Amino acid sequence: MTQPDRRHLRRARLALAVVAVAGLAAWWWFPGGRAFLQQSLTALASLDPQQVRGFIAAWGPQAALVSFALMILQAIVAPLPAFLITLANAALFGAFWGGALSWFSAMVGAGLCFCIARALGREVVEKLTGRAVLRSVDGYFTRFGSQTILVCRLLPFVPFDPVSYAAGLTSLRFWPFMLATGVGQLPATIVYSWESAHRGHLLAGHRAFAAFCPGGGHLYRQKYLP
Repeated sequence: MTQPDRRHLRRARLALAVVAVAGLAAWWWFPGGRAFLQQSLTALASLDPQQVRGFIAAWGPQAALVSFALMILQAIVAPLPAFLITLANAALFGAFWGGALSWFSAMVGAGLCFCIARALGREVVEKLTGRAVLRSVDGYFTRFGSQTILVCRLLPFVPFDPVSYAAGLTSLRFWPFMLATGVGQLPATIVYSWESAHRGHLLAGHRAFAAFCPGGGHLYRQKYLP
């Protein structure tokens, strides 16, 4: 993969510094930050959509903000499925607003992963994603070049966050990355949100997306595995 130039590196480091300062300010302003972090990780680690939904709903008027924080947390810290939060959002806020919240927060998380990788380099990314996972994602960039982001976002079987990290290690620019991410994640977000809001069942979302993308599993195994 081609390395990013110095100008892009400086921008990424500046963006990351701003985010870090904002995070520290929020931590200082929110006295229960450590407890919230632990509770969030516990909810995500349960892999139970109902538990994630209950955790978000318990915050009442701040539920949307908590959902946003959970999506960012799972992107950067906890390598866990984001669709758990997408399902919870749709069940709590409805298909449209829940889907919009999921899409927007996933975009922010992807952008942060991209900037972390660009600012801190491969060694840090390998610790966050695992060396084997990152090497696997590298293969997509070798095969598909500039189309990699869109290809990976359209396939629900490809891990979302390692792709964002890997993209930050290439010469790919930030806004084209964000555009491909935004377009590519829309189908899954729409299907999961609609199914969760109207049926409230995890497997229904998976089945619907499989119908939306027929042969996706076979395509993933046969064509897209490096």
